[in-house]
Amino acid sequence: MVTQRRQPIEIVRFDQVGLVYPGGHRVLHGLSQSFNVGSFTFLTGVSGAGKTSLLKLMYRGVRATEGTVRVFGKDVNRISSSELPQYRQRIGIVFQDCKLFPHLNVLDNVALALKVSGTDVKTARTHAKELLQWVGLGQHLYEMPYTLSDGQKQRVAIARAVITRPLLLLADEPTGNLDHEAGYRLLRLFEELNKIGTTVILATHNKALIAEFPYPEVELHQGRLVSVANVSAKVSHG
Repeated sequence: MVTQRRQPIEIVRFDQVGLVYPGGHRVLHGLSQSFNVGSFTFLTGVSGAGKTSLLKLMYRGVRATEGTVRVFGKDVNRISSSELPQYRQRIGIVFQDCKLFPHLNVLDNVALALKVSGTDVKTARTHAKELLQWVGLGQHLYEMPYTLSDGQKQRVAIARAVITRPLLLLADEPTGNLDHEAGYRLLRLFEELNKIGTTVILATHNKALIAEFPYPEVELHQGRLVSVANVSAKVSHG
């Protein structure tokens, strides 16, 4: 009996997407690309190429001017304002500057994501403690963000982004302020998240770092995405 290979399931799809900001500045033009469930993809491009804008289109931080963006099978532009919070709960977002709440300690920064979704405080903190242990911050639960190193802040941001078990994780230059070793450790954390089922799209300009990981790379060039790396050509650390 011949077993048919299961077709990949798309989690994100761009169809002829264009993005023009007020004033006429065009960032994306005729962009078509899909990302499959369970994939890990590096998004590269020179500064100003539109990497952040592309990520914003996925979580509806901005709306496409042309074409269609589908996430979880739904046209993002058709999501109503009342549906938007629930939609975004399925997406984890990590920014370069972390965006931690300065008045909350590490534990409550992470637990907050569960609290706003209706989880009681005790349960939210229990889950946050477990996750912070997993990212190596179990000894820093009650410290304030200003006392942490850049790498520690990023791990807090990652824990907060994934505590709701998002189907999709978007990371915008998460290693931009880190040295090579700290950046490598952070990417290994993303790799572990991907292994347990989270689809990861990570925007970065650090070609030296991503060359150490066996995942495909697409580059934004003149408003379109171009595949620039073969998985087999990359070095895996196993």
